[in-house]
Amino acid sequence: MSDTPPFIAGTDGQPRCRWCAAAPEFEAYHDREWGFPVDDDIRLFEKLSLEAFQSGLSWRTILAKREHFRRAFEGFDFHQVARFDDARRDALLADEGIVRHRGKIEAVIHNARRAVDLQAEHGTLAAYFWRFEIDPAQAAEPQTVSTAPQAIALAKDLKKRGWKFVGPTTVYAFMQAMGLVNDHVEACVIRQQVAEARDRFVVPRSRQIAVK
Repeated sequence: MSDTPPFIAGTDGQPRCRWCAAAPEFEAYHDREWGFPVDDDIRLFEKLSLEAFQSGLSWRTILAKREHFRRAFEGFDFHQVARFDDARRDALLADEGIVRHRGKIEAVIHNARRAVDLQAEHGTLAAYFWRFEIDPAQAAEPQTVSTAPQAIALAKDLKKRGWKFVGPTTVYAFMQAMGLVNDHVEACVIRQQVAEARDRFVVPRSRQIAVK
């Protein structure tokens, strides 16, 4: 077992999750975005799409390209992405500002169509995804696991609905980032901020029966 603590001092001297020191741009992402609850459908679709693009790569690579990804994919408005045709796909394959992986590009376009259906069924994507929220009492010790039963259940349900590049590890990373679990380590200065944001957060209601 490693004796390395799971936290490190940030630029202000305050303790933060160790991973945010891996690159200079990570601290701002860690402090302002990662783990805070999100109920915006566009942001949820964007993050799940970017997690798919990250598969086999580093988050630093994706984060550096995020603004270009947003321009290329119409701000991840899934209603627009769902209408992308072969010509638009080919243009994306030639776009050096994104990850030019045919399977991942086609998956995002395909998933956008599934997202339109999911939104129509549940009212919002947020209402669907938040059915799989991980209760703090059920969460593993922060950053000690790569997936969770709720992530496995979500991945299985998404695959049943036809989504692609949504394995349990990818889905769990999405849940960590979008606040469906507070996975900041106990010593992290941001953990309490996330906990308070989650306490204030009004969980979107789905038209469907909640996951047991």
